[in-house]
Amino acid sequence: MEKNEKNNPFPEFKGRNLEEAISHAEHVLKLSRAQLNYEIVTEKTKLFGIKGKEIVIRAWPKKTLDETPAAQFLNNFMEIFPLELSYYLKERNDLLFVIFDGPDKHLLLRKDGALLLALQHILNKISEAKVQIDCDFFKKRKEREIREKAKQAARAVQETGQEEILDYMNPYERRIVHLTVNQIPGLATESLGEGFLKQIRVYPESSAGSVSE
Repeated sequence: MEKNEKNNPFPEFKGRNLEEAISHAEHVLKLSRAQLNYEIVTEKTKLFGIKGKEIVIRAWPKKTLDETPAAQFLNNFMEIFPLELSYYLKERNDLLFVIFDGPDKHLLLRKDGALLLALQHILNKISEAKVQIDCDFFKKRKEREIREKAKQAARAVQETGQEEILDYMNPYERRIVHLTVNQIPGLATESLGEGFLKQIRVYPESSAGSVSE
């Protein structure tokens, strides 16, 4: 038990249920639930249920956004990156959003946002939370464009009964196509190829195939 406590420096809190244990942690650490991370250590029923249940959690303060691995990487990166850019972070629904701005922001959007998407790919490799990057509402415009391409391919398949093969796309783009087409009755999608970039096949559902990333 002593060895376990040394390896886990975060304090433990008990309660008859998870809600009570978290409330205990809030009171002792003087932090709100939104400011805490926690994990369940044990959950057991005492004395065959006669005296109720007990749950033990370990709780610790969440890192501020400026302390996240994504922020640390960006701070170091921006010092050597030869573009005049700024960014800010926000968090919502367990997603970390990185929003770029600055005089050179248009350069991030060249070649269909290739540099912006490359930065997102790198940050998702090092970040504890899923990262989404945006600049000048690029994401919204890109999603609208991809959905329209998916709908055009779907209409062509419905009219001809023949499959359509879309251009190479990254996982983010492919997900939008799959979600868009699979809402249309009678049609299905399948990713083709190996690696980061793949094509998408849109085909009548009666044909053989399967959805894959």
